[in-house]
Amino acid sequence: MKPTSGCYQVMIDQLREQMGYDFVSLAFAESAINDFVLTWKYASGNLNNRYKRIVLQSGKGVAGIVFKTGSPMLVPRVDEVLQPQELYNFPILLSERLTSLAALPLYLADRVEGVLLAGYRGEQRMSQEDLLQLYEWLQGQFGDFEIKELIP
Repeated sequence: MKPTSGCYQVMIDQLREQMGYDFVSLAFAESAINDFVLTWKYASGNLNNRYKRIVLQSGKGVAGIVFKTGSPMLVPRVDEVLQPQELYNFPILLSERLTSLAALPLYLADRVEGVLLAGYRGEQRMSQEDLLQLYEWLQGQFGDFEIKELIP
C-alpha cells in the first residue's frame, strides 16, 4: 500500500521539525516523451509555492542529478560548490534560498522513483555527520521507498 499524499506531507513535516531543517521537499519522476521529468510535489518550510512549477530533466538540478546517478548529494556550502552563474541550473536553491543541503534517492523495486531533499537557509551547514543522522532517522526507509545509498 502506498502512502497517500497527506501521509507524505505529514512525513516531511515531521522530518523538518524533528531534525531542525529549514526546508524539506519531495520530488517524483513522471514519464515524459522519451524520458522522465522530475517535479517537486511536496514541501515543508517553503518560502513560496514556486517549487510546484519547477520541472527538471533527468540529470538536471538537484533532483535530476540524484535521480540519474542514484546517489545522494551533499552540498555543505552552496556558495563554495556552485558559481553564481550556475545557480540557474538549480532552481530549488534559488526559490527557497538554500545555503546547504542533502538529497537522497528514493528507490522502489530497485529503481529510483523520487528524491528527498533537506536543507538549511542560514549559517547552519549540512555535514557528512548530518547526512548520517538523517539516514539513521529514516532507518533506510521513507514510506514505501527504500534508501539504499548513503555515501555521496
